Amino acid sequence: MQVWPGHAYPLGASYDGAGTNFAVFSEAAERIELCLLHEDGSETAVELRESDGFVRHAYLPGVMPGQRYGFRVHGPYAPERGHRCNSAKLLLDPYAKAVSGSVDWDEAVYGYHFDAPERRNDLDSAPHTAASVVINPYFDWGDDRAPRTDYHRTVLYEAHVKGLTMLHPELPEELRGTYAALAHPAVIAHLAELGVTALELMPVHQSVTDHRLADAGLVNYWGYNTLGFFAPHNAYASWGDRGQQVLEFKHAVRALHQAGIEVILDVVYNHTAEGNHLGPTLSFRGLDNASYYRLAADPRYYTDTTGTGNSLLMRSPHVLQLIMDSLRYWVTEMHVDGFRFDLAATLARQFHEVDRLSSFFDLVQQDPVVSQVKLIAEPWDVGEGGYQVGNFPPLWTEWNGRYRDTVRDLWRGEPRTLAEFASRLTGSSDLYQGDGRRPLASINFVTCHDGFTLGDLVSYDHKHNEANGEGNRDGESHNRSWNCGAEGDTDDPEILRLRRRQRRNLIATLMLSQGVPMLSHGDEFGRTQRGNNNAYCQDSELSWVRWPEPGATDPFCDYVRTAVWLRRDHPVFRRRRFFHGRPVEGTPDELSDIAWFTPQGAAMTQQSWQAAQARALTVFLNGNAISEPGPQGERITDDSFLLLFNAHHEPLDFTIPADHGREWEIIMDTAQEDAYTAGTGRKARAGETLPLTDRSLMVLQRPL
Repeated sequence: MQVWPGHAYPLGASYDGAGTNFAVFSEAAERIELCLLHEDGSETAVELRESDGFVRHAYLPGVMPGQRYGFRVHGPYAPERGHRCNSAKLLLDPYAKAVSGSVDWDEAVYGYHFDAPERRNDLDSAPHTAASVVINPYFDWGDDRAPRTDYHRTVLYEAHVKGLTMLHPELPEELRGTYAALAHPAVIAHLAELGVTALELMPVHQSVTDHRLADAGLVNYWGYNTLGFFAPHNAYASWGDRGQQVLEFKHAVRALHQAGIEVILDVVYNHTAEGNHLGPTLSFRGLDNASYYRLAADPRYYTDTTGTGNSLLMRSPHVLQLIMDSLRYWVTEMHVDGFRFDLAATLARQFHEVDRLSSFFDLVQQDPVVSQVKLIAEPWDVGEGGYQVGNFPPLWTEWNGRYRDTVRDLWRGEPRTLAEFASRLTGSSDLYQGDGRRPLASINFVTCHDGFTLGDLVSYDHKHNEANGEGNRDGESHNRSWNCGAEGDTDDPEILRLRRRQRRNLIATLMLSQGVPMLSHGDEFGRTQRGNNNAYCQDSELSWVRWPEPGATDPFCDYVRTAVWLRRDHPVFRRRRFFHGRPVEGTPDELSDIAWFTPQGAAMTQQSWQAAQARALTVFLNGNAISEPGPQGERITDDSFLLLFNAHHEPLDFTIPADHGREWEIIMDTAQEDAYTAGTGRKARAGETLPLTDRSLMVLQRPL
């Protein structure tokens, strides 16, 4: 076999049509062997003799796509000094573009013996671990173009590749649960008709099911256990795992783009699947443990701000390079449109505390590729001071956990909620205005993958996670949920009617709020997980979306679709600037851009906002007082709306405010099963009194 010197960059395996360049970083290694893996289980070892800046490299003519490989690192095994090199362990390439196979959790994948953790384990891990794969980078993208949907026009839809598609009745069985299923016309048609503009995929980076779950017969279904930051997870591929998964993922992105739907990835750069000091040696740990991980004062152990056993070392230039190279790769080569960063507060921990000016954010800010896509932070981790909602830099948007909590509290009847609800409804200026951000910095959601589904939120007071095998101790215990009178399944028609109304209230509130709305997959069908609020290990019908049969109609899905399109059709619900609370100069009606009223039609006072039992208000949105200009500098105008919220447990009468419009059309009434009432002729005039059912919402529209 010919071995040429090759190049130190790019890292990973790079096929050029005639052969493949291999490059891998390790400051701890004394020498590194590249191992080419063969079908009979044998391997050919090639020592990487060339080294530049701790990057070992070689070029092998004739090595083609589909070739499986790994690394063996010879170096110090001294946990007390932070080193865990062991040449008996076949290591995945941190830059592998594809991964073949899986980990079977034999003792050989660990660096120590189970019965003697202090003793080094020299069993060969190759038969029991996954392999890196050389891929063909070439793909015919045709005329693919990024939709580049503005935030104010964005409707996010969080989904799991398998969970969304596994039970779809119109998909061939061999495609269900795969990337190819995302490209199927039936799936894309549903998303487009629903009004979705961006599909936010739960982790698709190569992940593994950890040993504990495997022993329990469970899987890491959600995928927040990353092993390969460049590789699409091979279990979601129907075409094969020798690089075909890369082509299949690209095919899905291209199909979604053709429908005008962006693809956003939920990414986990805060930790890896190697766990704590008792975890396996699969890649980073064996290459250079001290360079990749945050080690404790005693280097045998790891600093963990993620709850997973380890945290990546965010002040290491090699870790920062890995993350930035990965992000750029997914944008430039895989054509994704943005990222949602899991436990993003950990990425800001350059030292111990969360640092808004950490190196990671500096790198993102100046990067000409990454800075131009959607960047969404999950702004918390489990470490000290980890809850950072509202504290990320101006380039970023954030999952607004305070929006979720406040909206849930309002509709379940919590006292002293109204004032904060007003802030959340109007874009959370208290969180984002101070640093120059706009309402669009707030990613608004009521439900997501983590916690109750929308159906369960109105059906359970308590979590029911027994299926996870942890004695119902896992998952959040304070869910701000309300079962409406019975825990779980019931045949009581009044409770079922109230639950349907509550679901309509929550969706309407989400779509009428300033900011960027996010739906959770299957909520439009009333999906349930039977009260399990932490289904991370449930790869089954419990967590998969159950679709209606072909040709069947789903009234609630129709309602969600209507609410989404009401928002998309009216710019007054998706403003790019915060409300001023005063008239906009030059507008003919000279009314404020927003006004707040009691149910009696009087202006809200300080006392009104602070009343402990206040759970109702009217909001006037002036479509003739939108302050931001259109794309060509033109003035934006819209119809005006009155939003009548009655979160009280009793019916209330609402008086239409005077001097804000003579006549209004009632276009939505969540007390009605057929809640969208536009075109039915229901009218209301200024000064008229409207009865609102307990726990209901009404939307009134006045044409421009």
